[in-house]
Amino acid sequence: MNIQYPARERLANLPTPLHPLRRITELFSTPFGGPQVWIKRDDLTESAMSGNKLRKLEFIIAEARTRGCNTLITCGGEQSNHCRATALAAARVGMKSHLILRGGHELATEYLPDGNLLVDYLAGARVSLYPLKEYLSRLPQLFEEWTDHYRTQGDRALCIPTGGSDGLGIWGYVQCAEELFKECREQGFFPDRLVCASGSGGTQAGLTLGCQLLGVDTQVTGYAVCDSEAYFVSKIQEDIQHWAEKYAQTFPFDAQRISVNDKYIGPGYGMATEEIYQSIALAAQLEGILLDPVYTGKAFHGLLQDIEQGRYAGCRHVVFVHTGGQFGIFPQRAGFKASWAEQSVDRL
Repeated sequence: MNIQYPARERLANLPTPLHPLRRITELFSTPFGGPQVWIKRDDLTESAMSGNKLRKLEFIIAEARTRGCNTLITCGGEQSNHCRATALAAARVGMKSHLILRGGHELATEYLPDGNLLVDYLAGARVSLYPLKEYLSRLPQLFEEWTDHYRTQGDRALCIPTGGSDGLGIWGYVQCAEELFKECREQGFFPDRLVCASGSGGTQAGLTLGCQLLGVDTQVTGYAVCDSEAYFVSKIQEDIQHWAEKYAQTFPFDAQRISVNDKYIGPGYGMATEEIYQSIALAAQLEGILLDPVYTGKAFHGLLQDIEQGRYAGCRHVVFVHTGGQFGIFPQRAGFKASWAEQSVDRL
């Protein structure tokens, strides 16, 4: 199928690399067999704007220009990769950005911002922090209030949902799917499975839709980092339905092909276990790949566990889509102590 894309603002360094993880593959070979694990390096879409959100923002910012908007309003947690990418992308194209963030300890007067939140401020974003209860109960109203605020100042704002995940942002990973299969053909293999972290659902929705639009049988599996399998199945269908309505698409999407694994969320969103921290360290030590404890670390840990348990025994090639998020490592530095403390002492 020849996919017709809407307007796009070129911001990312594409295509991102695709290469095998040979040491990881060797280490996790089992009596059941096991696939060659590959990695799609969407953490390299750009240096500071890095990650999966930039692909979505290319289409979102083009839409903002079409509507005559000069301000981007979006939302997320205090360490939102999407909000950080939005702040930097807005700065790059000469737009204002306003981030509605759910607060925690950063509301304390002496808190020093770290990780993504620090970058938000450096990028010149206006940051509004709200306690979790208010954020959850009033988010639609907060978008309305700040949109009205900018309107009174003569500005026009585009409101972007959590993670940029809707029928507009979905184009970013439809395009990624097309790019990825071209790279696979060039390297002489066909992927049996694509794997990604699912936090707001948009990346998995785009990859899943993209596979079907391209007419390939590859299964996309999202490892949930929050919420349940049922939630993500519903959210992905909702995003694809929004896409179909917004762009007058009649493509017969097969919802039965949505695959979500919610067994590796750990204690909750933004919280990792010691095993997840160890998997992140393993990827760094064996492959020089940096994952994060909120998204990619959980998904990669889940993938490795499932390979070890024989759940990918029928697959020859699995591609892990690295969606970025490295700024999220630094606020959780204490979790990695077991991975570096002993080595640090040895160097003294």
